[in-house]
Amino acid sequence: MNELRKKRSLHPVRDYFRSVFNINDDMMTYDEIEAMMEENTVIHGPNMWVLMMSAIIASIGLNVNSTAVIIGAMLVSPLMSGIMTMGYSLAVRDLELLRRAFVRFATQVIIALATATLYFFISPLSTPTSEMIARTSPTIWDVGIATTGGIAGAIGNTRNKKSNVIPGVAIATALMPPLCTAGYGIANRQWNFFAGGFYLFIINMLFIGLSSMIVMMILNVPVHKAMDPKKQRVMNRVIFLIVVIVAAPSVYIGGSTVADSITDAHVQEYVSKEFAFPETQVVKSSYDKASKEISVSLVGASLSDETLRLLEESLGNYNLSDYSLRVTQSLTSKGITEEEFYTLFGEAEANADDTRLNAYIQQATINELNADIEERDAEISGLKAELAAYETEKASIPDFKGIAQKAQEIFDSIDDVYCGTTTGEDGDTAVLTARLLRDITPEELRIMQSWLSEETGYTEVRIYFHSAGGLDEQLPAAEGTDEALTEEEEPAV
Repeated sequence: MNELRKKRSLHPVRDYFRSVFNINDDMMTYDEIEAMMEENTVIHGPNMWVLMMSAIIASIGLNVNSTAVIIGAMLVSPLMSGIMTMGYSLAVRDLELLRRAFVRFATQVIIALATATLYFFISPLSTPTSEMIARTSPTIWDVGIATTGGIAGAIGNTRNKKSNVIPGVAIATALMPPLCTAGYGIANRQWNFFAGGFYLFIINMLFIGLSSMIVMMILNVPVHKAMDPKKQRVMNRVIFLIVVIVAAPSVYIGGSTVADSITDAHVQEYVSKEFAFPETQVVKSSYDKASKEISVSLVGASLSDETLRLLEESLGNYNLSDYSLRVTQSLTSKGITEEEFYTLFGEAEANADDTRLNAYIQQATINELNADIEERDAEISGLKAELAAYETEKASIPDFKGIAQKAQEIFDSIDDVYCGTTTGEDGDTAVLTARLLRDITPEELRIMQSWLSEETGYTEVRIYFHSAGGLDEQLPAAEGTDEALTEEEEPAV
């Protein structure tokens, strides 16, 4: 009696969990599912155009490294339906349906790959982006994403009420971006991008299809044709072999990724613990797994050879015994000596605060940069002063050519006029030379001298003539001059 009461008391709990995890809830009828899958095998022209636009959008997103654009291409891409149909055809044992679904899907893949290849062939941007690189090294986690995404997609596709499952699966499994990455590899002859991108696409396609097949079998979708048990075993073995072959590289890559992350954690722990010196700071650390070498750059007090030997011996404590240690020591990046550091801070205070060395280095760098800026500012100021002086001097220089032309226009007694300046012990003197066309009086000469002084701004002026006909002609001395003008010579400019 007690056991019967106990069983009855468990029924509500069991029924509750059955309702919570009921995969048949709101499911389409089997006929509706079959009709949907049959429709997915038909090639429609608009569908192919949407496919090409999706490939172009994904290629542009990869090309400009835009995650948002790539997500948009995933949502537009119609590749998912064909993969679901292939999984369904395996579940119902309909090889003819599988053939038609595969032909449609292969056509889509060829069109999308050709579209992406053409885009990247004509695109001026040929540098690979981080979005492309992220799709060239698929791991076992990508297998997990494709598998769970395929399960969610198959469940969502077979419901009467459509939800956001299908868009989410399209984003998570990402069929179009790796296919476009393969197109980039073809266009630019970078076969590692082609191999990595196409391999990720194959992983997503295969495990989405297998997940769909499993979901359809769980839903008890009726088998179209009974298959001979022997053929069924052969098919199961072929599927298993394909799964192993496709998944094996991803397992290896995933294992390498895990090993690298573990090594990275060990290196960080080793550096942080073993290089904790009060007078020395680590400014950079890295490791090369190919050469099995850990590189550490230090500033501050130099480590002794004995200390370096002990540091290398302690590598085994962190599972790094197969690595060697290379240490680069420098007191500071700007050549500050240890004595200068301790003079500035004091040894006790410096040892108590490890951050002071880095702070001093930074401050010294700032001071040096400020000094460079001040020096350049002084140079710029000097150049500006020289330029201003030159401009002032240039503005104060008379237009001797214009003055010569003006003199020839004003005074009808002279021709072939030249004007310039000479410099002597008494300073600058304005000089005008001309060919004399007729005799002039001392008064005319004085007027000419006054005009030249006013035009040039020079207090001292000199006028020299060549007599008409080439003959020297003595002129009376003008007022204010010491002697008569009898010279015959070329202008002094």
